[in-house]
Amino acid sequence: MGTQVAARRIRVLLVKTGLDGHDRGVLVVAKALSHAGMEVIYGGLHLRPGQIAKVAAEESVDVVGLSSLSDNHRALVPRIMEELKKVGLDDVMVLLGGFIQDEDVPVMKAAGVAEVFGVGTRLEDIAKYIRTHVRPA
Repeated sequence: MGTQVAARRIRVLLVKTGLDGHDRGVLVVAKALSHAGMEVIYGGLHLRPGQIAKVAAEESVDVVGLSSLSDNHRALVPRIMEELKKVGLDDVMVLLGGFIQDEDVPVMKAAGVAEVFGVGTRLEDIAKYIRTHVRPA
């Protein structure tokens, strides 16, 4: 009789960037990803880039999901990517969601964001994207 080792669940850190205090959407995403079998860590509101990287490293996450509803992603995402690199997480998947203008999508991807999910994206599509592109370490 062999011992079966349970696979580690995908760990996702969800955070609100900058001074954006609108968290209803990110909380809905957190619940959906949790129901999809992922371990979700909600980092809360008003985190600075260095704080996001620190939490991501401490929690050994596979994915960092950023929520931006106040149009601050152009300034903050490159800084977040830089901070993740500083703590050795330049290979962690970063996703961005919220009010993201179409013209910002290629800019965000060039900065290192794997995918951008705009308002109205189906929750199942976010979970499927993560499951398809992430293998827990």
